[in-house]
Amino acid sequence: MPRSSAALSRLLATLLIAASPAVLAQDAAKASRFYEDALQRYEKRDIAGAIVQLKNALQADKNQLPVHVLLGKALLADSQPSAAEFEFTEALRLGVNRAEVVVSLAIAMNAQGKQPQMLEDPRLQIAGLPRGIQQQLLLERALAQSDLGDAKAALASVNQARAINANDAASWLAEVPLRVRNRQFAEAHAAADQALKLAPEDAEALYQKAAIFHASGEPALAMAGYDQALKLQPKHAEAHLARAGLLLDRNKDAEALAAVDALQALKPNDPRGAYLRALIAERTGDQAAAKASLKKVTDLLDPVPIEYIRFRTQLLMLNGLAHFSLGELEKAKPFLELAARQQPGSPLVKLLAQIAMGEPNLNRAIELLDGYVKAQPGDGQALLMLATAHMRQGRHARATQLMQDALKTKDSPEYRTALGLSLLQSGQAPMAEGELTKAYKADPRQIYAGLALVTVHLRDQQLTKALTVADSLARANPNNPTVLTVQAYAKAQARDFAGSRVSYEKALKLDPNHLEAKLGLARIDAQTGNFDAAEQRLRAALKTQENNVNVLFELALINELRGRDAEALKWLESTAAVSGPRETRVNFALVAWHLRKGQPARAVEAAKQLLAKLPEDVEALQAYAAAQLANGDPAGARSTLTNASRRAGFDTPRLVEIARQQVVSQDLKGAAYSLEKALNGSPNDLAATAMLSSVELAQGNLPLAEQHARQVLAASPKSALGHNLLAEVALRRGQPGPALDALRKAHDIDQSPQTLTRLMRAQAAQGGFKAASDAAEAWLRKKPNDATVRSALAELQIRAGDLAGARRQYETLLKSRPSDGSALNNLANVLLEQKDPGAMEVAERALKVDPRNAVYLDTAGWANHLAGKAERALQLLRDARLRSPENADIRYHLAVVLAQAGRKAEAREELNAALRGGATFASAEDAKRLQLTLN
Repeated sequence: MPRSSAALSRLLATLLIAASPAVLAQDAAKASRFYEDALQRYEKRDIAGAIVQLKNALQADKNQLPVHVLLGKALLADSQPSAAEFEFTEALRLGVNRAEVVVSLAIAMNAQGKQPQMLEDPRLQIAGLPRGIQQQLLLERALAQSDLGDAKAALASVNQARAINANDAASWLAEVPLRVRNRQFAEAHAAADQALKLAPEDAEALYQKAAIFHASGEPALAMAGYDQALKLQPKHAEAHLARAGLLLDRNKDAEALAAVDALQALKPNDPRGAYLRALIAERTGDQAAAKASLKKVTDLLDPVPIEYIRFRTQLLMLNGLAHFSLGELEKAKPFLELAARQQPGSPLVKLLAQIAMGEPNLNRAIELLDGYVKAQPGDGQALLMLATAHMRQGRHARATQLMQDALKTKDSPEYRTALGLSLLQSGQAPMAEGELTKAYKADPRQIYAGLALVTVHLRDQQLTKALTVADSLARANPNNPTVLTVQAYAKAQARDFAGSRVSYEKALKLDPNHLEAKLGLARIDAQTGNFDAAEQRLRAALKTQENNVNVLFELALINELRGRDAEALKWLESTAAVSGPRETRVNFALVAWHLRKGQPARAVEAAKQLLAKLPEDVEALQAYAAAQLANGDPAGARSTLTNASRRAGFDTPRLVEIARQQVVSQDLKGAAYSLEKALNGSPNDLAATAMLSSVELAQGNLPLAEQHARQVLAASPKSALGHNLLAEVALRRGQPGPALDALRKAHDIDQSPQTLTRLMRAQAAQGGFKAASDAAEAWLRKKPNDATVRSALAELQIRAGDLAGARRQYETLLKSRPSDGSALNNLANVLLEQKDPGAMEVAERALKVDPRNAVYLDTAGWANHLAGKAERALQLLRDARLRSPENADIRYHLAVVLAQAGRKAEAREELNAALRGGATFASAEDAKRLQLTLN
């Protein structure tokens, strides 16, 4: 009789399972054959062929460790550093010995402009590597440090490498460009001579020696050196390039062209050769050839991510100058900005200022030129550009000074308006308000003064003043739609929606196409809950102004208010797609959106698009840093925030915000620098002083922390802030009595949950559990829904071993806040301690609130393990481990589950990591016992 279909299915499954080892073996053998072929191709420098075969090998077996290592090297040779980094990371993940890939990984990261990350990457630490690898890695670190402008650190790395093997010419050659960059020509010559002594027939050593002569203004000796290097190594591309440059300087265009030909024969896609060819063509009057060569430069460099070349000044200059010469100013700008930042005071600044004035971005032009004329005070062209920018816009410190000087000769309302606007733009709002008020009072026809006053008053929440000026402007200018829209906006801010609507409608009668009035009416509709009318109004505006960024953006905002996330995101992305290079509001919004929605990788991509538009903007840098932090890249955030702090000038509120982000990124020194800079601009700023006290405390500088805390207390004696700061200092000094006194004073001044919980914790730490508990319960009798105090009481009860009491607190809290992830997670942990089987369900509820939270993942994973759900536990704990690798308890929990699954080697790795350096954590003793069973 025929077999049943069920029986056939079982048989087929059995056969498949039985065949699996054979299939796997076949895959491995196939991968091995591809690998061997790729290796031969790689050795013959058939890089493209090697890459194809290695990818074929990975199709057969993606876990072949040798394949990942060789593919990384091949991709690096093929100028694909990002892909190479991925392969080296995969190799490390699969267990390759670090020494096999660290140097190549460092090169790949440097090639992508990841110098800061490379220097901080724990995978690239020097310790534990063979000495020869240490030397190579130190020289790569020196290159990165030099790129970042830290010549002292770079030289220290070179000296460390030399200490390993002083007879290797490599460290001496590495020193030469460091010395040349700092114009230390005597030291550069000494290093080159030592390299030549060790390797007299080395073409690179001869080239470096010639390069010193070139940089120090000795062209004849440089040319002789380059010729000598080429005699030994005819394919030395850098020597051909340098010779071409020298020959151009000597106006020997024919010989220079021959040198360029030689370079391009070796490196047909070297943009430097194309640029030199453009210069030669321009000299001979062949504009078409010059344009074609410049286009080749941009075609070669534009596809390269700017991050890859951000520390390669020569390439940045080449692409910037090529785009500038082609009239592509927007494309030239980011390259010239990065190059100018690495070469402050260079004539590149004038090109950037010219671009800024044409945009027009006169503030940026003035900023650039102010710095330039300080370095080059005799540059007449720059001074003329600076004066023109001031006259056209009246902004920045120089404009302020000009207007003040003008007022000494004539007290004119026009001058006071210009002075007020310049003060406002330079962040001096109180002084600006005074000047603008004087100007408007002297001459109510000064509309710009009045409009600026309304803006200042609204920003300072002085609604009555804002409305007074706005109404005055509207009475004096009843037929000016701009004035009416400002009046309408002021009324809307004062919640006078009816009055605001009237003003907007008047503006529309005067100008039916006045977009701001249409947008204002839509906003009023939305604010009064009439979302359908708001959206209908905006869609009507969109019909007459298709792809208008402001209309699209408002549609996004209204859909978000309506809870239509998918629609809101669609409109945001549509806005971004049509926004111009200077329209950045939507880019900021997209970064914030993805951060709010827990999509850090997409936030990083959105922030990169924002930075492409505003590469040096402080707020854009902060947005990028926030995305980097959310995406688990604190090292990158630290670098970005350092740049933001430098660019922020003495804008105190902005510097305090930057410092807060720096604290989150664990850059306490950077935070201290930002705060000190903030206090230089505003010595009495309370927020900066208070935060600096906390930062100094975190760095262990107790005297300074106390000093700043007392400054806060003296400046604001009726605030709890100073007392809280002094309490922190006292606690760090081990002075519980003074700490308690300070916390009591803080709570007496500010009867808040925050001051109470601080006092409770301090009391409990000194054995005063009953006093802390009594204070909390008395508070909760009056305010039973205070989640802060109830949570703090539960924490104290856990520490006191009162699990039943803590459970009651969390259960009470969750009745009013059923989606409180922290309370759910804490309750789950209490239930775990009580061996209550309900712990798993509660932990999973917490995880639904925040699926990316490593602590919640850990709790849920451990609860599933204890409930016998091994597969789910492993999934959750692996996820938690990847999100928070520094958490020793998570690694211990993962090790337990791995050991139970028979994965002892992996479990050992997790335990070793958890216990490294004698780490102490809640499960440390259990981890040690488990470790003994796995050895």
